[in-house]
Amino acid sequence: MADSAQAAVQFCDVSYNLAKGREILYRLNLAAFSGEILVLLGRSGSGKTTALKLVNRLREQSSGEVLVDGRSTRTWNLIQLRRHIGYAIQEVGLFPHFTIARNIGLVPELENWAKEKIAARVEELLKLVGLSSDISSRYPHQLSGGQRQRVGVARALAADPPILLMDEPFGALDPLTRSDLQREFLLLQQKLQKIIIFVTHDLHEALLLGSQIALLEDGKLVSCSTPEEFVRSQDPLVRKYVEAFAGTDVRKRGRA
Repeated sequence: MADSAQAAVQFCDVSYNLAKGREILYRLNLAAFSGEILVLLGRSGSGKTTALKLVNRLREQSSGEVLVDGRSTRTWNLIQLRRHIGYAIQEVGLFPHFTIARNIGLVPELENWAKEKIAARVEELLKLVGLSSDISSRYPHQLSGGQRQRVGVARALAADPPILLMDEPFGALDPLTRSDLQREFLLLQQKLQKIIIFVTHDLHEALLLGSQIALLEDGKLVSCSTPEEFVRSQDPLVRKYVEAFAGTDVRKRGRA
């Protein structure tokens, strides 16, 4: 892993507590680097989604600092911060009364892009995520779950943000569609070289997609390592994960 000074996103002793004092994250130290997919792995309630939401200030840490491009998120203009970061979630969150083209082009529209530029970007992104431009005039309810998820990824990429946050984006899909999208997502990342933080509870997905896997348990970081290092780890909790997913292969991918 590169030196932490080069990190695009960095958690520095970050803790997050609920109003009643329940601790969700405790002194998290973690970094994400350009061109890498940092996977946050853990069971439900481990703190991984909370950590993700701290990056674009959907939540704000109780202590410590989250740095984006070396600057505390507290010092960023909130609108600028969120337009600097793409966000894709399991539920997709497309606006049902907007066409697919309008959903994808919303952030560029807010950035006052020319209509012709937005239209060209929508067409480019539909092609990039493997969809026909013919669907641009349709509405979300007219698409399959896999198509909607692709549109969600396209929308997150619309204004070409350097950072992409993904919260179990393929979790609601059937196994075959999910596998197809995972493979296509890897190919997409090899082209785009974004900084991606990806939340999952599925070790198969973590091993397939992750450049680094950060395992969280009860709000604490257990380990952060490459997929190959993860499956060889002797940490007791890591071993439990590996044994629970017995037979999982570590996919070796070329790094662009």
